[in-house]
Amino acid sequence: MVRLRFSAGAYLCGIACLSVLAQDGAWAQPASGTTQLPPVVVEAQKPRRVVQKRKPSRPVARIARRLAAPKPPQAAMTIPVPAATDTGIIAGPAPVKQKYQLPQTSEGITAQRISEIVNVVDTADAVKYLPSLFVRKRNDGDNQAVLATRTWGLSSSARTLIYADDILLSTLIGNNNSNAAPRWGMVAPEEIARVDFLYGPFAAMYPGNSIGGVLQITTKTPDKPEFHFNQTEAFQSFNFYKTSNTYRTDQSSVSFGNRWGDLSVFLAANFQNSYSQPLNWITTAGTPAGTTGTIPQLSRTYTTANVIGAGGLLHTDQANLKGKFVLDVNDWLKASYTVGFFENNQQSHVESYLRDANGNPTYGGNGAIGGSGFASAEFNLLQQQLANAFTLKTDTRGALDGEFVVTRYDYLKDIQRNPFTVTATGLGFTDVGKITRLDGTNWTTLDAKGIWRFALGGAHEASFGVHGDRYELVNPVFQTANWQAGPDTTPNLYTDSLGKTQTVAVWAQDAWRFAPQWKLTLGGRFEDWRAFDGFNLTTTTNSTTGAITGTTAIGQPNLEAARFSPKASLSWEPFKEWQVTASLGVANRFPTVTELYQTVATVPGVIANPNPDLRPEEALSTELAIERKFVDGKVRLSLFEDDTRDALISQANTVPGTTLISTFVTNVDKVRSRGAELAWQKDNVLIAHLELFGSVTYVDARIVSDPTFVSTTGTTAEGKRVPNVPEWRSTLGATYRPTDQWAFTAVARYQSKTFATLDNTDTNPNVYQAFDPFVVVDARVQYKVSPNGTLNIGVDNIFNEQYHLFHPFPQRTFVASGKVAF
Repeated sequence: MVRLRFSAGAYLCGIACLSVLAQDGAWAQPASGTTQLPPVVVEAQKPRRVVQKRKPSRPVARIARRLAAPKPPQAAMTIPVPAATDTGIIAGPAPVKQKYQLPQTSEGITAQRISEIVNVVDTADAVKYLPSLFVRKRNDGDNQAVLATRTWGLSSSARTLIYADDILLSTLIGNNNSNAAPRWGMVAPEEIARVDFLYGPFAAMYPGNSIGGVLQITTKTPDKPEFHFNQTEAFQSFNFYKTSNTYRTDQSSVSFGNRWGDLSVFLAANFQNSYSQPLNWITTAGTPAGTTGTIPQLSRTYTTANVIGAGGLLHTDQANLKGKFVLDVNDWLKASYTVGFFENNQQSHVESYLRDANGNPTYGGNGAIGGSGFASAEFNLLQQQLANAFTLKTDTRGALDGEFVVTRYDYLKDIQRNPFTVTATGLGFTDVGKITRLDGTNWTTLDAKGIWRFALGGAHEASFGVHGDRYELVNPVFQTANWQAGPDTTPNLYTDSLGKTQTVAVWAQDAWRFAPQWKLTLGGRFEDWRAFDGFNLTTTTNSTTGAITGTTAIGQPNLEAARFSPKASLSWEPFKEWQVTASLGVANRFPTVTELYQTVATVPGVIANPNPDLRPEEALSTELAIERKFVDGKVRLSLFEDDTRDALISQANTVPGTTLISTFVTNVDKVRSRGAELAWQKDNVLIAHLELFGSVTYVDARIVSDPTFVSTTGTTAEGKRVPNVPEWRSTLGATYRPTDQWAFTAVARYQSKTFATLDNTDTNPNVYQAFDPFVVVDARVQYKVSPNGTLNIGVDNIFNEQYHLFHPFPQRTFVASGKVAF
């Protein structure tokens, strides 16, 4: 078991900040004898719309009468805290946190505030200013936008859970920056009611994939007729190496909702047409013979990686259709069904910098697919995905409540067609190619949850549940005689990757208000996991013709593991505006099916290799959070630490003599991430209607032990920084609302350098596959033309920061949108 360790300096820092913030100052709220903060009781239920009065069942009614009876001692359990409601600017507690009395620190943002301060094109944009979070969004319509948190960075998609209502958007078939990225496209920006992030794995309700935290997107459920139409246009000017152009995005969103008696309906559609800057550079270890135009360059590890062209110039058409139906069965039971369809139709093209002896463009004969050539960056991709969720939820306003949720996510179509290589001369591709498919990949989740409220030595709210999930990977890569036409399945396979994982879990948690200012939350989660039906087929090929010269098939071993994850949290409210919470939680994350079984070229120039012998990783996470609340804001200091055994970390090596990157996942013996986060949001600072918000996060993430690390250059991994976790990340923003019609926002974001290698040898900046530091400044102006119309104009990356996060990232982008709502 990983040991809990907080540095003495960190604790002293927390105590010092507590004493400073307690003083009257710029952040303090003026005292007033008439201003009272409303009390909140642990078992208080959120007011709800009563559709029809019906008699509850006799057992429920009997328990409800007992709990509703006057209990004088219960008054002692009332704790004065700030109001738990949304004000538009200030988000109240996350609904799921309030309902289940979850102990995590949380931050949220309402739809109103998102529309005021964020240049939103995709749903992933909505979270980019939340404390310590970063979304690796490379372009509008990016289907590989991964969320990084304060203790785990990129390439950690399976260490964060993302939900839209009850639908899991996290793609837990993998843990990477490509095919395991969250399914953001299943939610249109116009659907969002609010977004909340819960930090750390401190709630027994969530699996070990919550090591980094849980992002909860709540979508709209209308109670009256409403109609919304939004049009967004974006223009990015990009100039790097020999590629210079302007790239455009058009997006249209429409939604309609209403309530007819007991039935509430919300329908939404979102359509996007976008063009992207290059997402990768075509590199080579030499110079193609008989050509000019090669740009001499070094790789991130200072090996030769000359640039000969640009790839990943995407043209993307996306559509999202969503329906949400909520039925009030009676005054305490609600049934809902959500269905979503997502389509991504994408063409990726390349641009060559090479010229032959006559000055004509050429690919220079460089293009073996799976390597760093042009052929791997030229493709057509069609994705069609379907999500379904059905729920039953009770709100008895009594002792017992429960819910049942079942979800299903299917890849209906997922077909990518590539040429195998380029022709010997000119700008041509061979007819022979590859068809990479993921259709048939799917996951199913099932949850049954209950809540029991009772009084025994104080107010208790016990929650408990059963969880089951199953993930299936289907990933054949076929040889085709014509990559641009013909059937999507052929008799010949280049590779095949199959496998399944399954988890069954039970959990329980009790939030006990044992004294007026104290709450103790204890919980545990037991999980039984297995991986099975793993299969890999690989081939050797002729690099010129694409002919298959050899085949190897392996049936992978089945794996099983059972783990228990205890949780504990103690909250103290010394004053009505203050809260101090100490939390501890063990999280066990099991290997994903792609980490175990997938062999594939995930992005141009990168090949992922499976490791069927991986062990689950175990993390002990701790946090001490001190929060000061105001009527119009709050400030929070968190001291945190994650100690992880058998950490599942992707490692990359360069294939000798090429610029090809080969990745594989290994168990790193022990890593530790220790740091502090300061987050704030306050309206009316110095002058009325001036809001300041932001965060500063410092993390010392180190590899403590990795005896299996092998280096050909004599380097070591021990003592080095954990890959993909920056030392510093900060956001500083201001919004001024001089009138109810206008809002002016400016936000600066900073992130320090991160490393992709365990030995931290990738130090060459601003080249393909490097992870650079950056400072990006955004601005937005909103004008409410009328109660029904809004205009927005903004700029992302005002000062045109040029940087790479593996891929070249967007440069200065202008965004304009208009919205009509009735």
